[in-house]
Amino acid sequence: MRRAELFVLGIVLASFLVGIYIYPSLPERIVSHWNAAGQPDGYMDRFWGAYLMPFISAGLFLLFLAIPRIDPKRANIEKFRPYFDRFIILLFGFLLYIYLLTLLWNLGWRFDFVQLLVPPLAAIFYYSGVLIENAKQNWFIGIRTPWTLSSENVWDSTHKLGGKLFKISGIIALLGVVLKEYAFLFILLPVLSAGFYSIVYSYLEYQKETRAKRKR
Repeated sequence: MRRAELFVLGIVLASFLVGIYIYPSLPERIVSHWNAAGQPDGYMDRFWGAYLMPFISAGLFLLFLAIPRIDPKRANIEKFRPYFDRFIILLFGFLLYIYLLTLLWNLGWRFDFVQLLVPPLAAIFYYSGVLIENAKQNWFIGIRTPWTLSSENVWDSTHKLGGKLFKISGIIALLGVVLKEYAFLFILLPVLSAGFYSIVYSYLEYQKETRAKRKR
């Protein structure tokens, strides 16, 4: 097992240990969801409030453990593996962060939940751009459309552009810290636009490449 995988496993185990320790102090009904205004609007039983996130983290850990090993193009994943490893560490750190905020809220702490989510989300979006820019053609990681998977050139050009767009999305998301009433928009709209534009771009690039081949 790689060093990054061991580190993530440590995060997953730590979340279970935190849940076991905190469980007796939690109320019978747990706040589990907040709306865009930062107001609680979802609840669950104490058991699932304490252990759902650790179970989700464990499942995701197994998924991320398998992906580089089962991908038919796993040799390509190894070419950008350090970026992928850092991404999963960042992602699992974020999941632990959300989990701890949820537990603290249910123990009586009060804070602006949405505002505290903006910086780590911005970091994930930005580093997603770094990962995308360096991703080589594979079946699981990156902007996987029929056109990027059909042409390595289209994959490369789409990921070069998509990486920049996701980085910009991360920077724009930070505006939600100072304009918290619009935080939801600053988080969602840029990253959704980046994803949608990258998909359309991959189609157009593939069509351009196909027309060029027909003219030869």
